[in-house]
Amino acid sequence: MSDTAITAATAQIMMMLRHPQDRPVVRSFFDPATFTASHVVHDPATRQAAVIDSVLDYDPASGRTNYASAQQIVDYVREQKLHVAWQLETHAHADHLSAAPWLQEQLGGQLAIGADIVRVQEVFGKIFNAGTEFARDGSQFNHLFRDGEGFKLGNLDCIALHVPGHTPADMAFVIGDAAFIGDTLFMPDYGTARADFPGGDARMLYRSIRRLLTLPVQTRLFLCHDYKAPGRDTFAWETTVGAEREHNIHVHDGVEEDAFVSMRTTRDASLSLPNLIMPSVQVNIRGGHMPEPEDNGVSYIKIPVNRL
Repeated sequence: MSDTAITAATAQIMMMLRHPQDRPVVRSFFDPATFTASHVVHDPATRQAAVIDSVLDYDPASGRTNYASAQQIVDYVREQKLHVAWQLETHAHADHLSAAPWLQEQLGGQLAIGADIVRVQEVFGKIFNAGTEFARDGSQFNHLFRDGEGFKLGNLDCIALHVPGHTPADMAFVIGDAAFIGDTLFMPDYGTARADFPGGDARMLYRSIRRLLTLPVQTRLFLCHDYKAPGRDTFAWETTVGAEREHNIHVHDGVEEDAFVSMRTTRDASLSLPNLIMPSVQVNIRGGHMPEPEDNGVSYIKIPVNRL
């Protein structure tokens, strides 16, 4: 991972702190069914926006989908007269289905994810026996971000950072003074993301987190999930680099890599798989699209027996 990318991200954040009127505006939408926070971030000057980690509602008992959660995003974007330039995914989620294709139809924007999605597609393509018709080249997305790649959101400078560990393809998106960090850190009282999915790596997660925590302490961090730590009554999904460095129960300043890896490995061994991992991964490695319909016109989700 490039130190140059972090240096550039730090410089742009310091600029935002000197000119707070140019800071991006963030509106978050929390889905309690999957504990997922989706975010709409926009440049106040141009009103260009990005939608990050959207949720498609899915009932596993019936196999039915609906767009109630995503419709909230559509309503907000239209009310605020925003222009969506990007539909960003921090990774191929294992706990909810992405609504990005439907949101593209409603609002536009390029669908983008990290370039290492091809590694995730290769692993899960085999697990789900997806066949040769399933392309493992990332072509389901409009753009594949590489580490340190810069892009724009209106007048705002943005940088994509590769932060693997939870999966090989996780990305964080630094947009102005805000960083959207997916499944790396949770709120300080809850800790860090798991690293036991295929291709995950606790040691790599630690290094990715420490990399993120070199950003300025005032950097706003927007998380992908919250599960309410014991003793906390409300959900929360926004924190800062400074708060994480001081208070994160798993990885605050002073926690060494080997200690973190031991903790994370032990903790992960006690966790059950997410309820929606089977449909979520199959859909999300396809850019939020369902598997191709079979000869009766119906899409099917596979459940590999005794495989995960």
